[in-house]
Amino acid sequence: MTPLNFPQHFDFDIRDTDGKDYIFDPVRRKYVRLTPEEWVRQHLVTYIIQDLGYPSGRTAIESGFTHQGALHRADVIVHNRQGEPVLMAECKAPDIKLSQNAFDQIARYNTSVQANCLIVTNGLTHYCYELDRAEKSYRFLEKLPRYDEL
Repeated sequence: MTPLNFPQHFDFDIRDTDGKDYIFDPVRRKYVRLTPEEWVRQHLVTYIIQDLGYPSGRTAIESGFTHQGALHRADVIVHNRQGEPVLMAECKAPDIKLSQNAFDQIARYNTSVQANCLIVTNGLTHYCYELDRAEKSYRFLEKLPRYDEL
């Protein structure tokens, strides 16, 4: 798998089953098919939990929600103690160039999810921005915030 722009101290449990790689997802508590997008997702989730203090018990991966009558899945949604979404992330494979389409997708999803912090990443480049609902604006952040900063 492609080396990503995350700390390199993560230890992933990867196994081969019938010639296909699977990675253990500690949040979902199961092995999932190791695709390039899953590689990015596992790095992001491990980073925010291990290094930025996000609680694994409030982190959902591929969480389903309804948007305009259709079921969609968010790559990562993190909730606060009250169960409200505070962060949503969209992960792309490393070979996918992050374009306006990715930002449009997470913005569309967020009209239903209503998180204040959004991340778009392909594992090599990360964009994080925070919404200001009162001002109806957003600002890009220089780094991913710690959980206690949300």
